[in-house]
Amino acid sequence: MNNMLMSLALMFLIGFFISGIFKKLHIPSLLGLIVTGIILGPEVLNLLDPKILNISSELREIALIVILFRAGLSLDLSDMKKIGRPAIMLCFVPATFEIVGAIVLGPVCLGLSRVDSAIVGAMLGAASPAIIVPKMLWLMEEGYGVDKHIPQLIMAGASADDIYAIVMFTAFIGMSKGEGISAWTIVSIPLSIVTGLGVGIVFGIVMAQLFKLIHLRDTVKILLLFGISFLFVGCETFISKYVPFSGLLAVMALGGTILNRRATVAKRLSAKIAKIWVGAELLLFIMLGSAVEIKALLSAGIGSVLLILGALVFRSIGVIVSLLGSGLSLQEIFYCDVAYFPKATVQAAVGAIPLAEGLACGMMVLTTAVLSILITAPLGAILMDVTVKKWLTRTKNPRELSSRNPGLVPPPEERGAG
Repeated sequence: MNNMLMSLALMFLIGFFISGIFKKLHIPSLLGLIVTGIILGPEVLNLLDPKILNISSELREIALIVILFRAGLSLDLSDMKKIGRPAIMLCFVPATFEIVGAIVLGPVCLGLSRVDSAIVGAMLGAASPAIIVPKMLWLMEEGYGVDKHIPQLIMAGASADDIYAIVMFTAFIGMSKGEGISAWTIVSIPLSIVTGLGVGIVFGIVMAQLFKLIHLRDTVKILLLFGISFLFVGCETFISKYVPFSGLLAVMALGGTILNRRATVAKRLSAKIAKIWVGAELLLFIMLGSAVEIKALLSAGIGSVLLILGALVFRSIGVIVSLLGSGLSLQEIFYCDVAYFPKATVQAAVGAIPLAEGLACGMMVLTTAVLSILITAPLGAILMDVTVKKWLTRTKNPRELSSRNPGLVPPPEERGAG
């Protein structure tokens, strides 16, 4: 009997079954996948082949690349320009506030160093596209908040927010592994952003031109683009020896450039990747659950919960600061605030990295990542559902509005993407 195939069979069958039950109970289905991982993992039934557990970090990294590339294909800069300053501020201000909150609270709540607290804060700083994007697409379809571009504002800000948080997370891990914070470390962060964007844009231009000159099936295009994305991340360590470089940011820029140059192609590719993501998401969250040590999760206790909730308060202040003077009412600002609560996808992808890197804070970061998903994913999803009709204005004829403003409502093949 092939143990790896049996493990995959159990992951898919039990994962879909438990996540389906959670969905029926109006609880985010990804929580069911985490529970599946805990049940199948070494801490409970121990039914997963060690070979799969040994490559769990690589599987999570692949899932992260899929997330960021897909985010790039969906991040239309024209939407950012329409919305203006608030969209730009939402890309980094809330995450920055949350990182600061974690740095303040980490030593008090968990006894962590400032740098380790910053790692936790950057891990927490990313909003969840898996939860936010489908809800924002539903708002656009139903006409809630579209007159003020609120769904686009939240989607655009949350997508870029993920990139910013991941770049900061990577930088703080580098600090933790090194001798401390130096002037070069500080300078390397903006440099890695610039080089990552530059490389991604150049490759995006080349690939967009290639797609224009040569007819290729969309499946082949996706494989080529994923190959380039894997190359970016795989070569990051080597390139960073000579110049700071963010492979993950290059992946995002690659997708964004394809959208900018070949919008029709980007929409088709995004729809296909949404289907791939169904399987990638299942593996990502089940593998996250399987890595959790129940004793560590329980021992994290009230300290981790207080840190998560306290950092969320800091994040809320950041959202409000970003939207002051935006023309939104107080209730609309509060809706944007709760929409930024859910954490899931990025936390699942990066939560185990410090542990894999051998950092002393590794298990604490992982357990805090899992707790943040268990707390904020249902909290944010429920609050968005409960408050939408109270806090957002609904346009009477959303389809008529979309015909006057093309692009407000996405084509059918993009709806339901998460």
